[in-house]
Amino acid sequence: MTANTEGGVQRRQAGTSAPRWAAGPAHPTPGGPERAMAATREWLIEAQSPEGFWHGELEGDTILESEYVLLMTYLGRLDDPACLKMGRTIRDEQNPDGGWSISPGGPAHISATVKAYFVLKLLGTPVDDPAMARAREVILANGGARACNSFTRFYLALLGQISYDEVPYVPPELMLVPARLPFSLASMSSWTRTIIVPLMIISAYKPVRKLSPEQGIAELFPEGVPAPRGSYPVVSWENFFLKADRALKWADRVAPASLRKPGIKAAHRWMLDHFENSDGLGAIFPPMIYTVVALGCLGYAEDSAAMLWALRQLEDLRIEEGGAIRVQPCLSPVWDTAIATIALADTKVPDYHPSLLRSVRWLLEKEVRVAGDCYARGLSAEPSGWHFQFHNERYPDIDDTAMVLLALRATALRDDPEVLAASKRAVAWLLELQNSDGGWAAYDRDINNQVLTKVTFADHNAMLDPSCADITARVVEMLGALGYRKDHPAIVRALDYLWKTQEPEGCWYGRWGVNYIYGTWQVLQGLKAIDFPMDHPALVRASDWLESVQQAEGGWGETCLSYDDPSYKGQGDPTPSQTAWAVLGLVSAGRAGGDAAARGIQYLLDHQQGDGTWFDETYTGTGFPRVFYLRYHLYPTLFSTMAIARHQAAAARLSNANSGALASRIPAMPRSPEV
Repeated sequence: MTANTEGGVQRRQAGTSAPRWAAGPAHPTPGGPERAMAATREWLIEAQSPEGFWHGELEGDTILESEYVLLMTYLGRLDDPACLKMGRTIRDEQNPDGGWSISPGGPAHISATVKAYFVLKLLGTPVDDPAMARAREVILANGGARACNSFTRFYLALLGQISYDEVPYVPPELMLVPARLPFSLASMSSWTRTIIVPLMIISAYKPVRKLSPEQGIAELFPEGVPAPRGSYPVVSWENFFLKADRALKWADRVAPASLRKPGIKAAHRWMLDHFENSDGLGAIFPPMIYTVVALGCLGYAEDSAAMLWALRQLEDLRIEEGGAIRVQPCLSPVWDTAIATIALADTKVPDYHPSLLRSVRWLLEKEVRVAGDCYARGLSAEPSGWHFQFHNERYPDIDDTAMVLLALRATALRDDPEVLAASKRAVAWLLELQNSDGGWAAYDRDINNQVLTKVTFADHNAMLDPSCADITARVVEMLGALGYRKDHPAIVRALDYLWKTQEPEGCWYGRWGVNYIYGTWQVLQGLKAIDFPMDHPALVRASDWLESVQQAEGGWGETCLSYDDPSYKGQGDPTPSQTAWAVLGLVSAGRAGGDAAARGIQYLLDHQQGDGTWFDETYTGTGFPRVFYLRYHLYPTLFSTMAIARHQAAAARLSNANSGALASRIPAMPRSPEV
């Protein structure tokens, strides 16, 4: 295992510290666009770390704090003061109806609510407390604790509230399936791999910490109400996997334990290999939690190097403030730094500004030069790419890589030999990762076996990593910045994919940002970068759609509910991030001179804070649609800055063009006679 070089405190020095779901300071900066950009420019330069990176808080919901406390309970560390501080965070975020949501203003989520209730009870909250009574009512009205998703049921089994018979079995033998086969580990999304490998070990060992009846949540299991099961046709993949799950559990009970050893050994080795140069397994919260339990199953002592390392990665995700602790799902410095570099460059600083040069040098150090998991399926390109976190060597991703390459082009080092070499490697890597449908996914190529979405542990809605319009368009944008145009074969295939995925209204689905505003902006911006005609009917419809969903005060907003119900497309409380995306889309479409873009800019100017930043009231980032959402604390500031700067630049070009056209129509004045 390689230790991280950046300390936890230093990592977060550029982050904001607003409490989750709270409003920012209500003191907008007076002045026009130039004043706004100057204020943000100053803030960005000051917020950069000495090493060259930016890092803002990445915020999720209370599931993170709940699962952290449940892990501490399993480890016998419930008396850790951090648990009580996380309990305060959880209690503060209970909805008026008694439940807990996975995004601000959203409906009660059964799994989030059960875990929050369980934690508060473990921390000593009486069951007759009004908050507990309201939560219990919500849980029972939604089918009780057995209605939770499969990953929540693992926690309930771990703490003795249900039997492992009620938890999907994840067979260790999956580790032995060759990568070329459709049900192998390599055929699943990268994040699913990191989650289910430690769960294989947990499934085999079935660890339990028994709690006293007073600590348990028996009251959340209505008598006679079984775990809900879907109603599936007799001949269906769902029924096949349900029967397979029962058969595997039976075999696990009767077969000799020695038969599982090869799979467990392979899972153990895989985990250790993936610890190297990472901020934890997969560098994301869920597998980092399961890692600790799996290591305990394998016999690692609590003071062993591996266990201490795994726990330290979790501790690095904590943010303490005001007597409460909240937990980040992961760290986002590479992503934040790439976007901040572009935003700062847009504010008219010289392209050789020291802040830009430092960020480029830091980003170059983060290029991945070893073959990660994506090579298991036959990738041949020289290893390259960038990951999201400080360290996650096995998992460079396509979106980060494209954004970093755009950032490198925004500085005076764009033609530096080291930058050119890294760009060449990364472009070749990205081109080989293009999916067979012409799009790009997040981490891998052609992880699209739909049958895998029917397995019993697939209810996190993320077994696959399919193409999506937003990442596809960002890769196209990056290729355009490097001089590629619409006749390049990869771009021809990408355009075909984008035309096929456009919604009837003219918008595009946004997989990694909420939602149709995000996807539509990115497609417009991507196609502009390759000089695609923006008067193409499909792009006119997209621009018209953006203008049609602008709100009365000039902003744009879209709720996370649009992933559940498409009737919410482009509907929701306005936010600076989504307003900025819409304006950027309109600027790319050639509509910077229109009323909609001008009103959007005015909305941003009216909502800038006194320190030059912006604040989103709700979540505009997407982890897993319908399951997990995010608030990137730097998003509103970075994208609002880009929108204002690019609108100003486009308006100036339009003004110059109009002046030139006017001058060409004015007859020349007769020359004065020579004297």
